[in-house]
Amino acid sequence: MVFAAASVAADMRIGIIGAGYIGGTLTRRLTALGHEVRVANSRAPETLAELAAETGATPVWAREAAADADVVIVSIPQKNTPDLEPGIVSSAKPGAPVIETNNYYPQQRDGRIEALEDGTPESVWVAGLLGTPVYKVFNGIYWKHLLERGKPRGTEGRIALPIAGADGPGKDTVFALVDELGFDPVDGGPLEESWRQQPGTPVYGKDYDAERTRRALAEATRERPEEFRAA
Repeated sequence: MVFAAASVAADMRIGIIGAGYIGGTLTRRLTALGHEVRVANSRAPETLAELAAETGATPVWAREAAADADVVIVSIPQKNTPDLEPGIVSSAKPGAPVIETNNYYPQQRDGRIEALEDGTPESVWVAGLLGTPVYKVFNGIYWKHLLERGKPRGTEGRIALPIAGADGPGKDTVFALVDELGFDPVDGGPLEESWRQQPGTPVYGKDYDAERTRRALAEATRERPEEFRAA
């Protein structure tokens, strides 16, 4: 899939579930671009008062973040995904893409998740728990680079971000959003191939340009590296 120049609406409503390094950074970047952001963490909205004051985002309960959203972003520790309320993203607008940024760190944080150890791609597992298709993106970029290194389209050496998920209008929206944030969107294939950008793969944690990102995705193997498997 070749990305065609496109733009997103300047005033989209974006719901973000998770206000850690990536969720908080996306809150900052997306509000600065003029989008209406509703952000939630695992606690009460008032615990996000500082982020709200800084960005103008609206802090809400997690179950309210997706309400009437044009885009939903889920950015939480992988081990906490099963704890989300059933249907937590179902109040978004019909057809709104759901982005998930999560990674499985069994030794470092998440403990053993049997389905992932058995080879289920991380985002396929998340989609099953959320009850909706998702797009995998933002999982492999360092949060400070996401905050600071976005560049205009056409800039030499612009960092590229792979996006895995089903083709269609939802993917077009995600591509355009990544471009608006200052990164080259690269098609990572269907969600079933999202393992190509999981931790330990050639593209993970790299600031490659679009051409090198495509090569890295093609070079990936399904075997999970030892440091990203449960001990």
